[in-house]
Amino acid sequence: MAFFDELQSRTAAERAGLLAVPAIAECLAGRVTRPRYVAFLREAYHHVKHTVPLLMACGSRLGEERAALRDAITEYIAEETGHDAWILEDLRACGDDPEAARRAGPAPATELMVAYVYDYVARVNPAGFLGMVHVLEGTSSAIATQAAGSIARALQLPPAAFTYLSSHGSLDQEHVRFFEQTVNGLSAEDQEHVTHVARRVYRLYGDIFRGLPS
Repeated sequence: MAFFDELQSRTAAERAGLLAVPAIAECLAGRVTRPRYVAFLREAYHHVKHTVPLLMACGSRLGEERAALRDAITEYIAEETGHDAWILEDLRACGDDPEAARRAGPAPATELMVAYVYDYVARVNPAGFLGMVHVLEGTSSAIATQAAGSIARALQLPPAAFTYLSSHGSLDQEHVRFFEQTVNGLSAEDQEHVTHVARRVYRLYGDIFRGLPS
């Protein structure tokens, strides 16, 4: 079995736990409020803005013996640059103040998730960062398009309010395939770290949704 498929299997329980969080289940069922969607975007901004710095931190700790992973990280940096700005524009389209969102800072759950991954990259194994990628991109590609549709219908918001979700939805399958290729090429040791971080981040990411307003 390829490692990507093994990763899916080994983290299935954690993924199910995330998708069962009421804020996600209710959204997919069309039960969502504008304050909850705005709160989601604000927290998304406060972790997405760390994606490129985390990638840079990860790449800086990879030596020549892991050149293939370093090359993949470089490609990720080019792809992920600017996504935090998309979220601020989504907030503007929702009638929120993006500068206020920027200044407000993250909720504790968001801060803890980001801090955990920074620590893991610096202290344990930089390849563990891909565990976070698995959770965020994998979850987004699976449900973002459905979520965007449900929210748009419920709240009558324009397409401009869904740049972030739409970009990470069903059309983002190319990124999932790139991730699959990347993790399949890791050493067995690095793969263990990816699995470990993915399990932790499923819980930490779920905590962000658990803290959203009802």
